[in-house]
Amino acid sequence: MASPLSVQLYTLRDQMATDRDGGLRRLAEIGFGAVEPYDPTADPRGFREVADDLGLAVTGTHAYALLREPDRANAVLDDVATIGASLAIIPGGIEHEKFTSVDGLREVADLLNGIAEKTAPYDIKLGYHNHWWEIEPTIDGRHAIEVLADLLAPGVVLEIDTYWAAVGGADVPALLGKLGDRVVSLHVKDGPVRKGEPHVAVGTGAMPVPQILAAAPNATRIVEFDECATDIFTALKESRDYLIGLEEA
Repeated sequence: MASPLSVQLYTLRDQMATDRDGGLRRLAEIGFGAVEPYDPTADPRGFREVADDLGLAVTGTHAYALLREPDRANAVLDDVATIGASLAIIPGGIEHEKFTSVDGLREVADLLNGIAEKTAPYDIKLGYHNHWWEIEPTIDGRHAIEVLADLLAPGVVLEIDTYWAAVGGADVPALLGKLGDRVVSLHVKDGPVRKGEPHVAVGTGAMPVPQILAAAPNATRIVEFDECATDIFTALKESRDYLIGLEEA
């Protein structure tokens, strides 16, 4: 594993709103070594202090505000830097229809490449995170995200949500092989691979997790639950134990 096993904090969004420090402490106690915030603008200095005290690295951050509030890009990037992230990820927010044609994908690429020009002076890489709508459309037999990858500037990277890629119809290990080094991080999830149903602990659902991880051996592993079928901290611990076990096998 190239970096500490991480958790996307959207998983704990309810607790983060009421007891951020307690939620981070539970993650450290479970044994996670890193986190991926979803809003770097929420008390960035306080967040960094707590994360440092708990020994939690920041593997990157979602930064939706870079897309939605372009006139505040410098302030947002100051916050990204403050929390200690060198990777800022756009986690969606672009019209789904843009991913159904080459012209639309060119518009998406131009948008992301333009944002990347703003992140570069901060030594922050820009990434894009998929859901199913970048996977379902195919163009000349290729998933839309494959076409998008060819249109992105070399420094723009991808965070592949492996679960939503599967929901979108991809053979996820094969897709990761095609995208290659463009993929720097993976959202590792498990469940029934159907829209609208909750996730389960990694290793207990239908996802071919070992094959997925083998297809992107250097990508950061980030556990995430959009919704959870069981107690969230129990599911996080089971996921962590399973993934560490795979690494040690």
